[in-house]
Amino acid sequence: MKKVKIIECPRDAMQGIKSHFIPTDTKARYINSLLKVGFDTIDFGSFVSPKAIPQMRDTANVLSQLYLSQTKSKLLAIVANIRGANDASVFEEIDYLGYPFSISENFQMRNTGKTISQSLGILDEILNIAYKSNKEVVAYLSMGFGNPYGDPWNVEIVAKWTETLAKMGVKILSLSDTVGVASGETISYLFSNLIPLYPNIEFGAHLHTNMNSWYEKVDAAYRSGCYRFDGAIKGYGGCPMAKDELTGNMPTEKLVSYFTAKKMDTNINSLSFESAYNEALKVFS
Repeated sequence: MKKVKIIECPRDAMQGIKSHFIPTDTKARYINSLLKVGFDTIDFGSFVSPKAIPQMRDTANVLSQLYLSQTKSKLLAIVANIRGANDASVFEEIDYLGYPFSISENFQMRNTGKTISQSLGILDEILNIAYKSNKEVVAYLSMGFGNPYGDPWNVEIVAKWTETLAKMGVKILSLSDTVGVASGETISYLFSNLIPLYPNIEFGAHLHTNMNSWYEKVDAAYRSGCYRFDGAIKGYGGCPMAKDELTGNMPTEKLVSYFTAKKMDTNINSLSFESAYNEALKVFS
């Protein structure tokens, strides 16, 4: 039976909350509940400027409170520059460095303050840092399904950047529907064409959605050969550097129900998931 990897993203759920700072022990308690569920990976925090994302300023402290001895889930931290990658690389507990690489010039400037050309150089250095510290890089192709900024976008542009990143040595590439504009048709076209072209790359789907279109998006990606999906319980969160109105994350409970119906192995323990779900209600209420 082919396994589906579900990557739970509490970092993505929390990072846009500006009304209050979630206490470090609350974050750690929630992430510890997620570590018991059986997720392939937990996107738990980020090493970025505290001015840009104040909610993530305690990522290192959160990490120190995680119980990792009894989990098989791996940890992923987002980094936006070389300094962040160096900061994250010293922690043996972190398995993956995630780097948001946007094919929208406008969004790359909004998200990291760098041009696409500059971002390529940063990604190259992050790949070197990851190699030296025994970690892998997960590159996110932000605005992979279109953008609201008027930047050029078509499937050929996505294919060109996929080829560029593959030649640089990226092994895990998550196509990101950063503002929820993807249609099932576009998702199907991209995954069904790219996956066969790059057998050495593990493609993922980081899909933002509203409650009316989640099924269409998951179904299109899965039927086109994608077996790696990012989610956040109840669809909490969204990218704070995108449009002013946040489009929620893919609800993890929808992913679980979809793949349960398909009889796919997700390694999810249903009782532990229910417990983590209840914990999420406390954190995000």
